[in-house]
Amino acid sequence: MQLHKRLTTEQARVILKAYSDGNLSVREGLDLLGVKRTVFFDLRKRYLKSPETFSIEYERQNRRRISPRAEKRIESAILDDRRLVDDPRIPIQTYNYSAIRDRLKREGIHVSLPTIIHRARQYGCYQPKKERQLHDREVITTAVGALIQHDASHHLWSPFAQEKWVLITSLDDYSRYLLYAKLVESESTWAHIEATRELMMTCGVPLQYYVDSLRVFRFISHGDSIWIEQHKKTDEVNPQWKRCVQAAGSQVTHALSPQAKGKVERPYRWLQDRIVRTCAMERIRIIDEAQEVLRMEVDRYNRHRIHSTTKEIPHNRFVRAGKEGKSLFRPFIIPAPYTHRDDVFCLRESRTTDGYRKISLWNQTIHIPKVDPYEDVDIHIIPNKRHQTITLRIWWEKRLVFNTVYPQSAFPKVRF
Repeated sequence: MQLHKRLTTEQARVILKAYSDGNLSVREGLDLLGVKRTVFFDLRKRYLKSPETFSIEYERQNRRRISPRAEKRIESAILDDRRLVDDPRIPIQTYNYSAIRDRLKREGIHVSLPTIIHRARQYGCYQPKKERQLHDREVITTAVGALIQHDASHHLWSPFAQEKWVLITSLDDYSRYLLYAKLVESESTWAHIEATRELMMTCGVPLQYYVDSLRVFRFISHGDSIWIEQHKKTDEVNPQWKRCVQAAGSQVTHALSPQAKGKVERPYRWLQDRIVRTCAMERIRIIDEAQEVLRMEVDRYNRHRIHSTTKEIPHNRFVRAGKEGKSLFRPFIIPAPYTHRDDVFCLRESRTTDGYRKISLWNQTIHIPKVDPYEDVDIHIIPNKRHQTITLRIWWEKRLVFNTVYPQSAFPKVRF
């Protein structure tokens, strides 16, 4: 039974005074009050500090009440989340109460996660947790840069947008750090080449890339049939993106199933939940505004969340690995005989000059005076969407023999 229910304040005061005057031993005081030594000396300290106002009465503290305004905002946030879950156009199937809590916190409304879940039950917006499988995932690499998981996700990222956008990301396997994340209007080979170029220019050349078998990353032969005769087998032709990666000094490994790419799929799901909800709340319609939301959420993922597998914040783990020498990133060096990084990160075509030392590229005739007739040349194509230009760098016998810039309108039927 609690002390204030067994004794009155006056009785406790008499016992403590007797002990303080030396008329009681510690053991006798403990037996009379029925408390342990820590509580006994805490009571004595309080008594000596103010004998007149000393009291053992229990004062219950009322729980902090949520204001009517906050209650209304909580209800609105939960119901908004239900509309997103019920919308079949967007990639959300479950409620995210943590995201609701973080959103309310940014608005100055501080409520606990159990409170939000309790309100969600009241409003019929609760989904029971699915039984979680045993967490057996582990980090198999020993250093940053050993394996970069690269992928893309095509979704309607905002319910107010007119079209779907593509999220391209690159994830370091060892640290789980998102090294690259960007929304683009459509997925293309050039978009993936730009992503690879930015990562290598910022962090260095990784040992290996890990991608799926999408045609941007891999050539797959589906076998001969009576309708189609296959002249090339799987992996006998390298797609443009793969050629860039190998030219930079890295290698490519392909996942054979979606489950094998789970490490990058989980950050995708986390980003999907957060980005879609924020875009809906802020009524975002254009990709540039969504890009800012993505930047904020990537920063939260990289620098403020403890990863469930590594038990560390990804940014801290990435930086610590570099300081400890656990890095397989290598500085980017332009391989010979090339003279510019554009010769590595580019689209490649081959043509043969005619008798007048000319080639035809997408119905555009180009005269190359320094090349002999009937010679094979390599064409490096570098689009620049910002300036709406296309740079052509033509190589022959390991020499740059022609360099020019065309407006993108010169190739109206080609999309990069």
